[in-house]
Amino acid sequence: MSPFHLTRQLPEDATEAALRADVLHGLTRTPKTLPPKWFYDAVGSELFEQITELPEYYPTRAEREILIARAPEIAAATRARTLVELGSGSSEKTRYLIDALTELHTYVPVDVSDSALTQAGHALIEERPGLDVHALIADFTGGLTLPDTPGPRLVAFLGGTIGNLLPAERADFLARVRSLLVPGDALLLGTDLVKDEKVLVRAYDDAAGVTAEFNKNVLTVVNRELGADFDPGAFDHVALWDAENEWIEMRLRSRTAQTVKVPALDLAVDFAAGEELYTEISAKFRKEGVRAELSTAGLELSHWWTDEEGRFALSLSVAR
Repeated sequence: MSPFHLTRQLPEDATEAALRADVLHGLTRTPKTLPPKWFYDAVGSELFEQITELPEYYPTRAEREILIARAPEIAAATRARTLVELGSGSSEKTRYLIDALTELHTYVPVDVSDSALTQAGHALIEERPGLDVHALIADFTGGLTLPDTPGPRLVAFLGGTIGNLLPAERADFLARVRSLLVPGDALLLGTDLVKDEKVLVRAYDDAAGVTAEFNKNVLTVVNRELGADFDPGAFDHVALWDAENEWIEMRLRSRTAQTVKVPALDLAVDFAAGEELYTEISAKFRKEGVRAELSTAGLELSHWWTDEEGRFALSLSVAR
């Protein structure tokens, strides 16, 4: 039997249907919104890779530092035979875990992109011939059914991506993750930490303008997929720190009064001069807050690691 399996848990047209629903809902509400998952077409994914290399953007480097230093401890604490990664992408950072998990039998990457899953999966089994890879084309924020693989299971959700979810969405997500686990299974969670406002804003508003281009790419995606006529040049990139909620907000601010048409939805959207379209939140965390959210979901925090500068954290929690 081949060591690479690909299972689709999303309908073929699920992405198109979700985009249509999100754009219709987001552009007809106040304030207007577009979800950050639509940044990531091929161009957006490449722009994000560029962002991770920018001097201002520390999270990727900080998380990699922790993984390199702590992967043996993570492996010893979990003794996982199945590693599940939510939003796996290229599976680049996960290789540190895979190498450390000496008893690992199966890697289960979960992503909406079948091309990313196939490319990463085949690369992994070529590098590690003894590993089974069972990839899932699925939306991890919705229903997810894991394949029958050996336990214990370790679910990894890296990159600080949980910060893109609102508190109620995080609670629902963590409850869903807990439902996939049996007692003794574990969750490895990456969380960006609260820090100086200037450091945070620079990470989302870099001097080279790459994040601005990334933010505006959501408009290009809507133009291409739904025939809209957004002019990305008619919007300014905005990144703000919300101290009360302890999150960064990314927005696109309309430079002028304008009307945008979305023919696929038979929709015309008016923007006032200075009106802002909300595209992303990126929540920052404190240890006790993470502990409390995990506990509410039935997960007990057992380990907490940060990079040397204390900018980012990986937490390991165990299903109760």
